[in-house]
Amino acid sequence: MIAFRALALAAGLALVMPAPAQDLRQRPPEDEVIYFVLPDRFANADPANDTGGIRGDRLRHGFDPTHKGFYHGGDLKGLIARLDYIQSLGATAIWLTPVFKNKAVQGAPGEETSGYHGYWITDFTTVDPHLGSEADFKALVDATHERGMKVYMDIIANHTADVIHNVECGDRACDYRGRADYPYSTVGGVDGAPINPGFAGDRVMTVDNFARLTNPNFAYTPRVAPGERQVKVPAWLNDPIYYHNRGNSTFEGESSTMGDFSGLDDLMTEHPRVVQGMIDIYASWIDRFGVDGFRIDTARHVNPEFWAAFAPAMLERAKARGIPNFHIFGEAAYNDLEPGLLARHTIVDKLPSVLDFAFSTAVRETVAGDRGTERLARLFEGDALYAGGEPAALRLPTFIGNHDQGRFSTAVRQGHPRASEAEIAARVRLGHAMLLLLRGVPTIYYGDEQGFSSDGSDQDAREDMFPTRVASYLDNRLVGTDRSPGADHFADHPLRAAIAELARLRTGHAALRRGLQLTRAAGKTPGLFAVSRFDPDDGREYLIAFNTAATPWSGQVEVDPRRSGFAPLGGTCTGATLSAPGSVALALAPFAYCILASGK
Repeated sequence: MIAFRALALAAGLALVMPAPAQDLRQRPPEDEVIYFVLPDRFANADPANDTGGIRGDRLRHGFDPTHKGFYHGGDLKGLIARLDYIQSLGATAIWLTPVFKNKAVQGAPGEETSGYHGYWITDFTTVDPHLGSEADFKALVDATHERGMKVYMDIIANHTADVIHNVECGDRACDYRGRADYPYSTVGGVDGAPINPGFAGDRVMTVDNFARLTNPNFAYTPRVAPGERQVKVPAWLNDPIYYHNRGNSTFEGESSTMGDFSGLDDLMTEHPRVVQGMIDIYASWIDRFGVDGFRIDTARHVNPEFWAAFAPAMLERAKARGIPNFHIFGEAAYNDLEPGLLARHTIVDKLPSVLDFAFSTAVRETVAGDRGTERLARLFEGDALYAGGEPAALRLPTFIGNHDQGRFSTAVRQGHPRASEAEIAARVRLGHAMLLLLRGVPTIYYGDEQGFSSDGSDQDAREDMFPTRVASYLDNRLVGTDRSPGADHFADHPLRAAIAELARLRTGHAALRRGLQLTRAAGKTPGLFAVSRFDPDDGREYLIAFNTAATPWSGQVEVDPRRSGFAPLGGTCTGATLSAPGSVALALAPFAYCILASGK
C-alpha cells in the first residue's frame, strides 16, 4: 500500500524556484505558473497616491475603500513589497490588470464606479497615478526579473474609456445600429462615395480605402464634452473618426466587433491608423520596460485582421528586445465547453494563444458541479483543433476562477449548498490540483489561495488582500479557515500550502509543464478522471488520477505496458501497484488526487 500524506508548506518555506533571472528569457510560456492580481486590491504601500492626485470627492478621484466599485488604495509599490509572498506560492509569472491611466469615474448619476480595474483607459502611454508612476512600474518589472519571474501586462485594443456620447440618445445608452441600415456611405464618405467598395467591405484595410471615410456621423452623431476633448493620449485617439459610433453591442453578429462594450468607446480597429497606432503604443511598453507578455482583453470583440497584424508585430519587437518567448494570449470569453470556439481565434485571428475558458467550464461542471468526468475528456479531445495542435494547447493559460467569472469556491458553494465545509474545501483543493497538474499554464487568481469565497462575480469577486472596509466583503465566509474576511490575508492557509506543493511539483518535473497528455479514464458520472503525461526529455510516464465523487473509488487504470516502477510523487491514494504490464491498481478517497511516476 502506498499512502501519501497531505503536505503543508509554511509561507516562508523555500520551494523549487524558476531559473535565475538571467535565464528567465529562455523559459517557454508553458513553464510558467501565473499569479493574476488586481493591484488596487492587493497591497497599499503608498497612501499618498490613493486619490491619484485628483482633488474633490470620490466622484472625482474615485477613491472609496468602503465601496466595492471604487479604488481601494492598492498600488505597484505594494506589489513590490509582497513579491516574497507571491513567489513563495510557487508563481513564476505575474499578470496584472491594466496599469494605464484610466478615467477615474464614469457611469450614469447614481450608478458611478471607478476605473480601479484598469479597463477604462484614457492615456495608453503612462501609469495610472492611483497605482503609482512609470518609475514604480519599472521598479516592479526589475524586481520581479531579479527573482527569475516574469511580468505579463493586461492590454486593450478594443475600446477606450467612455468619452464619446451620441446626440440622439442624450444620457441614455444607444441601441446598436448596423451597417445594413446605416451604411458608411450614407453620410460617412466624400460626396456619398462608399467606403470599402467590393466584396471584402471594410476588410480592405488600406489607407486609400479609409481615406474615403471623412464623417463619423454615419450611424449616430458623436459628441464629446468640452472638458474631455483632449483627454485621450496619444492625441489621435481624440478624433471620433477612429471609432465605430454605432451604439452598444448586443454581443451577437456584427455588433460583437463593432458595438460599444457596455458604453465604452469602440475603436475602429479596421482602420489602418488604429492598427499602426496600437502597434506603436504597445511596442513602446516592450521597449521601455521589457515586459514578458500581453494578456489581451476583449480579444474576440476585435476584427481578426487587426490581430493578424498586431500579434506578429509584438512578437517581432519583443524578439528584437531580447525576449524570444514573449507570451501573447487573448481573452475570448465563452461560457461553453467547445474548444473549437477558442481554437478559431488561433487560426482565423492568428493569436498565439487564448485563455482556456473551456477548461474553466469543464472543471466547474465536474468538480463544482456534478457532471461526469467525460466532460474533461471532451475538453482535451479538442486540443488538436488549435493552430499548432496539441503542443500549442500546452501554452493555453488555464484558470478556474477570475475577476469577471467569479471565484471557483463560490461556484462550489452554489453547486453544493448543503455540503459541509470540509467537502467544500476538498472540492476547492481538487479543482486547484486539476489546474496545476493538467495541461496548460495554470493561472491562480489572487486570494483563492487564502480561501476567498465571494457573493458573486465581477465586483463581488475582487476582494482586498489587506483588511477590507467593504461591508459585502466582510460578511463572506472563507474556505478552510475561521479567519475573518476583514483580516490581513498574507498568511498561512491550508489551501495556500496545497497550491504551493502542487506548484513545486509542476516546477520540478518537465512532464507536468511540457508533457503531452493522454486521457486514460473518464466516465459519465462523477468519479475517476485519469491522464498520463510524458516527460519530453526521458520519456517517463506520469499517471495523474482524480476522484470527483463524494464516494471512494478503486480499480485499474491503463498505462504504457513498457513502463515499470511507478512510484508516488504527490497527492493521496492507497493501494497503488503495477498489477500487470499496462495496468495500475489504485484507490482514491473522495475528492482525492494522486500522481505516480514511472521509471525512465
